[in-house]
Amino acid sequence: MRFLQVSWISGTWSRDTLLRAWVAALSFAAAAMCLGLVAAGERIHEVWPVVVLAVLAIGAEHESIQLRPNLEVSVAPLAYVFAAVVFGPLAAVIVAASGLLADLPRRDVSQPILRWTAWTSIRVLVAGSAGLAALVVADHVGTGFLGLFAAVAAALCVECLVDMSLGTVTPVIRGTGAWTDMFGSFGPAVIMSVPLQAPIIAVLAYAYTHLSPWSVALFAPPAFAAHRLLLLYRKQRQDTEALGLANARLERANLSFATALVATLDARDRYTAGHSAAVATYARDIASRMGLSEREQDLVHLCGLVHDVGKIGLPAGLLEKPGALSLEERRQMERHSVIGERILRNVEDYAEIAAIVRHHHERVDGNGYPDRLEGNDIPLLARIIAVADAYNAMTSDRPYRDAMPSRVARLRLAQAVESQFDTGVVAAFEAILASSDEAYRMGSSDEFALETAHGEPAKTSAMPALSADTLVAL
Repeated sequence: MRFLQVSWISGTWSRDTLLRAWVAALSFAAAAMCLGLVAAGERIHEVWPVVVLAVLAIGAEHESIQLRPNLEVSVAPLAYVFAAVVFGPLAAVIVAASGLLADLPRRDVSQPILRWTAWTSIRVLVAGSAGLAALVVADHVGTGFLGLFAAVAAALCVECLVDMSLGTVTPVIRGTGAWTDMFGSFGPAVIMSVPLQAPIIAVLAYAYTHLSPWSVALFAPPAFAAHRLLLLYRKQRQDTEALGLANARLERANLSFATALVATLDARDRYTAGHSAAVATYARDIASRMGLSEREQDLVHLCGLVHDVGKIGLPAGLLEKPGALSLEERRQMERHSVIGERILRNVEDYAEIAAIVRHHHERVDGNGYPDRLEGNDIPLLARIIAVADAYNAMTSDRPYRDAMPSRVARLRLAQAVESQFDTGVVAAFEAILASSDEAYRMGSSDEFALETAHGEPAKTSAMPALSADTLVAL
């Protein structure tokens, strides 16, 4: 893992000086590490395997994956930790530093030499520390498989700790990251990689030292493949987070679209202004009470907002008529559910919503419109909208009648179960209303004001109803 330095110059002299001093300190520490290892008697006794590992490390750096704007990971640690356990810390340093040889011309940054020096110095310190940890553990527990496993685990733990500690300094100096954010974001993922990598490297090391140097070729491809899959999994999680944000924006766009449609309808008929927002709130609460999924709750809420959008296509004067409708006018009014379905069907991803809007005036006894569906043939969410729609129509003021008290409207709902309304839906709504205050029952509580705050119209009145006897909210 390494942190990408997009720009080493922060624009202020103090940060630039501090960065240069930090790189100088890293370079001095790396040089001291190398000289100390040589002075302690560390040597490269098997040159060609180390050369092969160095080439693999270079290739691994070319296959690195960028997880964040300032973080990328690669499979290079697999190579130099293996070298640390099998060949010693000096070999690990050579393999680790070699991996960055091709990095200098590969990236276009303002100060590549300074950046490359910092990365290489950190890599030397990380690999050297991991090699020393493996050496100490191996001296105490031996070089059998368990001993190699312990040495690998120690090397990986030290590698992660040193890499995280040194790698986060530069972003902190530049002001592009904080210690807590760095460790909080990347620490758990790095720590979780230790139990996944340790068995792989231990098997490779045991095969090389106890079976045959050639046998490592049998384990190397799947080992690197497994590590690569781990990196791809991490990247996929990052992509999933981005997809979640995109979906959230799409949901907000859907609500904005629905709000625009409702606003268009409200501008035409002041008596229906706010009715859709009230129906949406009631419908969502009913769906929640019935134990429907969060997706279905959001969907029925959206359907409630647009259930009457088809009224936009009705003849002029029909919505604005102050009194009761004639038979012919009623037939024209009944077309609004079909018109709404046609409007929404042409909107991408609104097919399911369009079907629910089409059927929100069906009756469970088959005497509804437009398709005279019966019982469970009517979509459940449409049955929910029907109950919320009728209740809000009855409890709202109309030009030709006053709003019904909630208790009367609830009684009318109960009387119409198994003929007009679904029994389960009415029962769920009754349970909600029984435990609610009068403001909620009449659609004037803070919950309805919240709908207005999110862009939906406020509840002021309801759509025309033919009569209290039929309970049909058109």
